[in-house]
Amino acid sequence: MALKKVGVLGCGLMGSGIAQVAAQSGYEVVVREVNQELLDKGLGRIKDFLSKGVERGKLSQSDMDKTFSKIAGTTELGDLSDCDLVIEVIIENMELKAHLYKELSEVCKPETIFASNTSSLSITEMASHTNRPDKMVGLHFFNPVPLMKLVEVARCVATSSESFDTVYEFAKSLGKTPVKCGDTAGFIVNRLLVPYLLDSIRQLENGLAMVEDIDNALKLGLGYPMGPFTLLDFVGIDTTLYIADIMFEEFKEHKYAAPPLMRRMVHAGYFGRKSGKGFYDYTSEPATVNELGL
Repeated sequence: MALKKVGVLGCGLMGSGIAQVAAQSGYEVVVREVNQELLDKGLGRIKDFLSKGVERGKLSQSDMDKTFSKIAGTTELGDLSDCDLVIEVIIENMELKAHLYKELSEVCKPETIFASNTSSLSITEMASHTNRPDKMVGLHFFNPVPLMKLVEVARCVATSSESFDTVYEFAKSLGKTPVKCGDTAGFIVNRLLVPYLLDSIRQLENGLAMVEDIDNALKLGLGYPMGPFTLLDFVGIDTTLYIADIMFEEFKEHKYAAPPLMRRMVHAGYFGRKSGKGFYDYTSEPATVNELGL
């Protein structure tokens, strides 16, 4: 199936990035948000990103204008009716996703393939709420979408080979490197990353070493671009906790069980960079280690 028109459900940080790279790759894009304010904010994010590319000489003004002209914003779900592929990028809440997929099934043409950008929820369960489970695929991008090359393409038990191959080739057409995986919580990256992050917190709790020492050890000893606590603050401690809880619910393995310190930090509002404090305190420059009562 040749894809020409792509719908993106959600114009937040991830959705706007997906809409941008699809338009830059020549696809007609319709991006839908629940209200005009959020839509304008998302489209503004795309324009700002492209404008910075023009300023740095990485993109011509004509290329920017061409990309932006391929993106249509809407608050109406019905405007996605003729899309060949719809990528859902809403909050990680199965109840909301289930309701949305039921609506999409009524709105979109029978040939439309559905893809979810989820990083933790079941693709098979989402498929059960559609009238086309064979056309449901996981398509997990990484943040920031325009810069990160990896895309996880997940096949659930109902996904047809044609649908999976079409979405896999779509990811390649965006200049991404797709990897194939099954429909299990966390896919490849989070399945391996989350236990590493949780164990880093456990070692901090156990007094093995302090925040900066663990970060530096992993950076310099393994060549990682950032240590586990810097990464947790960047991703969001609350976000990681949410994913860990979903994975623990599915696998019932200790390695996915959130350490007490992590849950206490979320209760305290220490989410990382986005809240100003996490394992580090970002309220002043340079950031310093946050006092956590350890």
